[in-house]
Amino acid sequence: MKRGRKRNSNCGEKEDGNHLVIYHLKTKSMKNSFIILTLVIGFIFYPLIYPLCKTSLLNNTTVGCDSIPELNKQVIDFVKSKISKKVGRGECWDLASEALKSIDAHWDGRYKFGKEIFFQTECIFPDDIIQFTGARVVYKKDNMTYKEKMSRHTAIIYEVKGKGNYIIAHQNTYFSGRKVGLSPLDLGNVTKGQFNIYRPVK
Repeated sequence: MKRGRKRNSNCGEKEDGNHLVIYHLKTKSMKNSFIILTLVIGFIFYPLIYPLCKTSLLNNTTVGCDSIPELNKQVIDFVKSKISKKVGRGECWDLASEALKSIDAHWDGRYKFGKEIFFQTECIFPDDIIQFTGARVVYKKDNMTYKEKMSRHTAIIYEVKGKGNYIIAHQNTYFSGRKVGLSPLDLGNVTKGQFNIYRPVK
């Protein structure tokens, strides 16, 4: 009589376990190879890409930042025609209000002058509008420290010098009175309060 072979119920589990261990080892090895390859590629291309990105950020010239929106161009023309002139009652808000009315822009008629723009991540163009609320600006000029308080002040960005660095057009100021004048603004000098930047829309 032939005896039947006794089946070891553990054999199948043991063999499956071995295959599973080998599979995990292979997967881990592949992942490590991918990570190493990614790092190598990064080290190769980093010196080429970084200078371009750095220059782009400093000059506020990310993709598309050279193309000024058409509505902004129309506001530019309006503001240029009003330099050294009184607009409306001479209040700071009047300059932005009249500029938007001149191009039939859509806004709330108060302090939201269009689409809100975030200067940290988005392009800022000449004639975007900046609204200060409870702000204080501290800066140095000719070895003197100046402090300006803007409880509620409206200005139009006249020129973009760099990221967060602008020439602004505004009125009802200490230097130009109730006529439109130009002055520098570095957002890094805003030490208190807040500001919001808006772009004209229809």
